[in-house]
Amino acid sequence: MHSTAVLRNASRTPLIKFIGKRTVPASIDHTPKVHPASPTSTLPDSFATYRAKAQQHGPLNSPGRASSLSYGVIGGASGASLGSIQPKQGQFFDRDELPARFHRLPWSEVEMEAIETGGASLFN
Repeated sequence: MHSTAVLRNASRTPLIKFIGKRTVPASIDHTPKVHPASPTSTLPDSFATYRAKAQQHGPLNSPGRASSLSYGVIGGASGASLGSIQPKQGQFFDRDELPARFHRLPWSEVEMEAIETGGASLFN
């Protein structure tokens, strides 16, 4: 109990020491500047013009989008407009569509028993 009171009353001394007097700059320039690694050397005219050209996982301003409320809504477009659901040549949706050598192997009784017992049945 006494140690808590001592710790509470102790003054905290920082472990880091700064050299010199703390000074605040008289004037700070807050004007926007182009980032040095920017591909263009100009700033956009406004946020609205920037957003019109911006992309995040695709264009933000889709031509078919009526309003910002329809963004991300399921059923915003018909299924037919999304294109065919058939896989392209050489692509497969399931392993069972591949040749037989790539099919899943059936579980054996020994493997199922080993899984159910956590491997203990393998050590008799």
